[in-house]
Amino acid sequence: MAPSRRGFMIGCGAIAASTVLCGRSANCEPAPFTRPLPIPPLIDAAASRHSVKLTASPGEHAFVEGKLTRTYGYSAPILGPAIRVRRGEEVEMVVENNLDAATTVHWHGLLVPGENDGGPQNLIQPGSRWRPILKIDQPAATLWFHPHPHGDTARQIYMGLAGMIIIDDGSEAQLTLPRTFGIDDLPLILQDRSFDQNGSIEYENKSLGPLDIAYGARGDAVIVNGAVAPVARVPAGLVRLRLLNAANAQNFELRFSDGRTFHVIASDGGFLPAPAAVKQLRISPAERFEVLVDFADGKSVTLETGPDEQMGIFGRLAPDGSADFVAMMRFEPTSTAPAIKELPAHLIEPALLSPASAVRRRQFILNSGLCASRSDASTHTDMPALIGINGKPFDMGRIDVETKLGTAEVWEITSIGMAHPFHIHGALFRVLSIEGERPPPHLAGWKDTLLVEDKAELLIAFNQPATQAHPFMYHCHILEHEDAGLMGQYICT
Repeated sequence: MAPSRRGFMIGCGAIAASTVLCGRSANCEPAPFTRPLPIPPLIDAAASRHSVKLTASPGEHAFVEGKLTRTYGYSAPILGPAIRVRRGEEVEMVVENNLDAATTVHWHGLLVPGENDGGPQNLIQPGSRWRPILKIDQPAATLWFHPHPHGDTARQIYMGLAGMIIIDDGSEAQLTLPRTFGIDDLPLILQDRSFDQNGSIEYENKSLGPLDIAYGARGDAVIVNGAVAPVARVPAGLVRLRLLNAANAQNFELRFSDGRTFHVIASDGGFLPAPAAVKQLRISPAERFEVLVDFADGKSVTLETGPDEQMGIFGRLAPDGSADFVAMMRFEPTSTAPAIKELPAHLIEPALLSPASAVRRRQFILNSGLCASRSDASTHTDMPALIGINGKPFDMGRIDVETKLGTAEVWEITSIGMAHPFHIHGALFRVLSIEGERPPPHLAGWKDTLLVEDKAELLIAFNQPATQAHPFMYHCHILEHEDAGLMGQYICT
């Protein structure tokens, strides 16, 4: 982010730090690493006759031991299953809404027509069902599903509605990768939360003010798969972690406590050409990365996250702001023989798309006014001024962009005020440049979400249809920004 924008953000943040980021919870001290890492149940679509049922329901869950709080989940008290689908399948998703509010289910990263995408037009009223048939036709990747009702997305995800999708396309048979779900292939859903004194989720018990909307809901306790400070016992060899940032706003700066190198093998849209070695990895809201970590030395190690650099000195997760990095979870290698010991030299070459194929260039300015507020008749009554794209807040009745099926375009995204994780529905993109430079290797594959600190150029392939009745969204994935209007709509015909 340009110094002037970062300085503006921090200047406004100083006003809000005590209420937005620091010291809100008396229950967020990390527990000892005694709770086993929860592993969501795996539903194989083929084994369930290509029909998968999800029920969005209220439940109860104890983030803090002995203190139950009300939550939401998909066929579970919190979160939901991991759903495995295969390229070439047609899968019926039977979604039932047992909540007391309308919801949707967006298949984030899945390339399907707009009528099946699960955007805000696909409302499922309480007591109703939605039965889209999803044709799976894209490479192997880690995706996710979550609600997307306009004005209530942030609350519903914060309450626990999120789950993972795993696409297989047969390519992994050529690769020597860990593939035993829950053993050496672990789904890790990363989030943050704040709790009241009684252990309940703070989001549910307060009205959002303009500062919460400006910065997004940020907690001071990190949770993994719905647990605080869990421990995963893993084979003493290569282990695959499917990382999903399902937080409302927090960027996680991941590293291991001993500084070990790990390797990124895939991002949002699938495999990279080769493993990319990193010691630290930033993952913004809605992004996914698959990484390989070698535990062959048999030593226990913690996964840590550092301060959210986009929030400057106020981006620390420790309640008193004392620690630069805080522990998220612990890995303890066991005597179990690892299935995979050697890192593959090559993976899968992503499909090519030439910038010369782009039929046009568009510019989008993502703006969130951080220091001013105005009265509004929508769900958020005190939202920051100037929150929108190209000067316009979201309007369900307005189509902002029209694209042509089978074409590619270059979208130039500029963030004003703070960094924004930009996400587009119904399409994948390649990152051409970030602040004028080529992307690092771990961002060189196909993606659907990118943290834009200043300016980025994206080459987007439009291969799915969307009509005016069911357009696709593009938006900031800070969920409070999305709900407050930092979102647009496009059709593809």
